[in-house]
Amino acid sequence: MGSIAEPVQEITVSKPPGIRFVEYIKRSAISYRTYQAIVLIVTFFAYTAYHATRKTTSIVKSALDPQSPDENLKSPFSWRRAYAHKPLENSRNSRVLGAGWEPFNGSEGTSLLGELDVGFLFVYAIGMFFSGHAGDRIDLRQFLTIGMVGTGLFTALFGVGYWANVHIFYYYLTVQILAGLFQSTGWPSVVAVVGNWFGKKKRGLIMGIWNAHTSIGNITGSVVASMLLKNGWGWSMVVPGLGITFIGIVVFLLLPVSPESVGAKVDEDDLPSPKKLWEEVREPLLKPEVEEESAVGFLEAWRIPGVAPFALCLFFAKLVAYTFLYWLPFYISHTAIEGRYVSNEESGTLSTLFDVGGVVGGILAGHISDRLDARAITAASFMYCAIPALYFYRSYGHVSMTVNIILMLITGMFVNGPYALITTAVSADLGTHSSLRGNSRALATVTAIIDGTGSIGAALGPLLTGYISTKSWSAVFTMLMVSALIAGLLLTRLVVAEVAAKIHSNRSRPSTLV
Repeated sequence: MGSIAEPVQEITVSKPPGIRFVEYIKRSAISYRTYQAIVLIVTFFAYTAYHATRKTTSIVKSALDPQSPDENLKSPFSWRRAYAHKPLENSRNSRVLGAGWEPFNGSEGTSLLGELDVGFLFVYAIGMFFSGHAGDRIDLRQFLTIGMVGTGLFTALFGVGYWANVHIFYYYLTVQILAGLFQSTGWPSVVAVVGNWFGKKKRGLIMGIWNAHTSIGNITGSVVASMLLKNGWGWSMVVPGLGITFIGIVVFLLLPVSPESVGAKVDEDDLPSPKKLWEEVREPLLKPEVEEESAVGFLEAWRIPGVAPFALCLFFAKLVAYTFLYWLPFYISHTAIEGRYVSNEESGTLSTLFDVGGVVGGILAGHISDRLDARAITAASFMYCAIPALYFYRSYGHVSMTVNIILMLITGMFVNGPYALITTAVSADLGTHSSLRGNSRALATVTAIIDGTGSIGAALGPLLTGYISTKSWSAVFTMLMVSALIAGLLLTRLVVAEVAAKIHSNRSRPSTLV
């Protein structure tokens, strides 16, 4: 009981200014459930803003580099012939897509854009490993605010190059690298805060719906950047940068990091069952530092059963997902649909349907895995289903706009489903694995390992696409299908174990329904 005295002393100091103001106006303390609502809403919009700014680069690509359109798809059966096809002259394409922006409108433009992606994502992946460690030792509200304001600053500076008439590649590369560093603060921070407020019993429902912020952020970024593109591509970067800065200020004013930091007490009305209350207090997704528990080491976390297979699976899953995130608008604008090329603005808006499918896929994967109590089976099944979805989208997506939309939705569902599942529910499950013997301080490290490893794949996919797409987009899709296959195969041992556990459970308790 002696440990309770320390958090009580920090209540006044760490309570956000906005919370103090609201309580002053109300003349009463905010309830526990209200705090939970604030946490969900603020962190949802915070990570939505992160992804919205991350998506803008993919929208401006088609304006920066008006590469030759993809005319490989004269028929649905031209897959093999497409590998030998060479790009058309840029002279014809410039009339359709615009003059571009030096140095990205030259023969090496697509490769340079790929290097921007890998610079951003490589630093993001490395930063992810350190952000989880730093977030455990720094006030998460301040840490998240710094990350969001820094992200907004460097996203906007990318767009400033439009008005400053900057044509130096290393300016844009440096800005992207620094943006990636600040972006890495987002995921460990929001997961930690949500974990402080919501226990294991509510994990499936909370994480399934809450994780829609990724796709909604992509959609928001695509729509806003596409709408502003006609006014000059600089606006497509500056406005989202200002947006995340504004939300960062809201985070600083309102975000309660943990119940202890604001002196929140769980009311009996909020959680009527004493047993459930005790379970939630003892089994949070992530707790503040406790002196009695030492943080789990990096290598020790890798040895937790399931961490390595899921981390490597996410490497290939994010390779596929982030290739679409960064290159789908570019691909659409350079592929004739029903014999015509859509504008840069139209391609950006159309690409949001991939993320709409991703929202459905994330919630569906979470729901199925909860019902079956089988994370690996669900994730592997989705990755295997993504293979034919990718093939059909490449082969038949150009036939008509309706077919393109349907196939894009299906592809988004199967590609983003396992990605969302692994980064949320799976990470939370493994961070509270029984082998840890109750040590609650493993979640941040496990989350950093899984998502950090996945982010390395996320950096590799767009980089390879920048080079391979100059030869053939069909080769790019082949790479994506092979990656999806490997992702599924990496979970084979866990799938077999889950199937065996199900068979054993059904034989030992045939009348029990889970």
